Amino acid sequence: MIVGVPTEVKTDEFRVGLRLVGVEMLTRQGHEVLVQAGAGIAAGFTDNAYAGAGAQIVATAQEIWSRGEMIVKVKEPMPAEIALVHTGQVIFTYFHFASDRDLTVGCVESGCVAVAYETLTDDRGRLPLLTPMSEIAGKLAIQEGADYLENPHGGRGVLLGGVPGVEPGHVLVLGGGVVGSCSARIAAGMGADVVVTDISLDRLRELDNSMPPNVNTIYSDPHAIRELLPWADLIVGAVLIPGAKAPCLISREDLKRMKPGSVIVDVAVDQGGCVETARMTTHSDPVYTVDGVVHYCVGNMPGAVARTATHALTNATLPWVLKIAQHGPDRLGQLNPNFANAININHGTLTNKAVAEAHGLAFEPLGV
Repeated sequence: MIVGVPTEVKTDEFRVGLRLVGVEMLTRQGHEVLVQAGAGIAAGFTDNAYAGAGAQIVATAQEIWSRGEMIVKVKEPMPAEIALVHTGQVIFTYFHFASDRDLTVGCVESGCVAVAYETLTDDRGRLPLLTPMSEIAGKLAIQEGADYLENPHGGRGVLLGGVPGVEPGHVLVLGGGVVGSCSARIAAGMGADVVVTDISLDRLRELDNSMPPNVNTIYSDPHAIRELLPWADLIVGAVLIPGAKAPCLISREDLKRMKPGSVIVDVAVDQGGCVETARMTTHSDPVYTVDGVVHYCVGNMPGAVARTATHALTNATLPWVLKIAQHGPDRLGQLNPNFANAININHGTLTNKAVAEAHGLAFEPLGV
């Protein structure tokens, strides 16, 4: 199989889809790897290093997309890239289709096989290709939120850890999954008072048993969230329904309950956001203010720490890249139902029910 690795073109995206070890392992197995010039520079991988591992360095994205039978990326194809997709081409990346109808329709019309990192499961129903980036995003959420709580950035001037004689900041984490638990642990480590909400009592019990004493858990319902809004200095939106649009937990009207200069970091924005006023931002222009509340809604947060994130991501994705190259997506979907869950679009057919429901589109279950 010919595997193509293009330079990411999403704004402020510095990760790359394949490390040197991936190139070496693929070429040893007889596959051909094309890497676009400069694709790995920001993550610490030079063109010479890729060539030394066995890759062909290609000058343009057009050549990568025209020759590649499988494209290995990090983020969803941008409109200029969708125009280059050809029928039957396998694209292995994060898609987050539920938040982008144009992307969904474009990929369906291209006739490609869209294999989404974020819906591949393991035998326990977990999301092993989403987990490492969720861990990074959860930690970054507190790092960025603490920064934007500072007065020069429009925040209310709160130090999360406080100091002797002054109470610490208050952090509300909506969702107790991977993102939420990482956020809570970092915020607690900084000395903040933390509340985590979730709709799973079992998960809340797990968090109660594993978190530091300055983390409390509360069952998530609309009344509980509204009561916590005036208390919070920093809110992290960390809810996830795999493959589907995130539920809205904070309305525009709810912002009036929050303190001026408080901060929302909506990590769920790549799935549509769990705050009504959330809209996608970039690392270059990460925040905006609505009704006195600072919103940080960067859709590719781990892209800011490209070296760490590329290693973490490709540790999880490389075994699947090798399996797809060996078997092809159709055969691998038949052999492995966990991989079949990752096939969101198959040769022009939408096969993910949650994505179809998000956009009111027809779908057909994958025939495996």
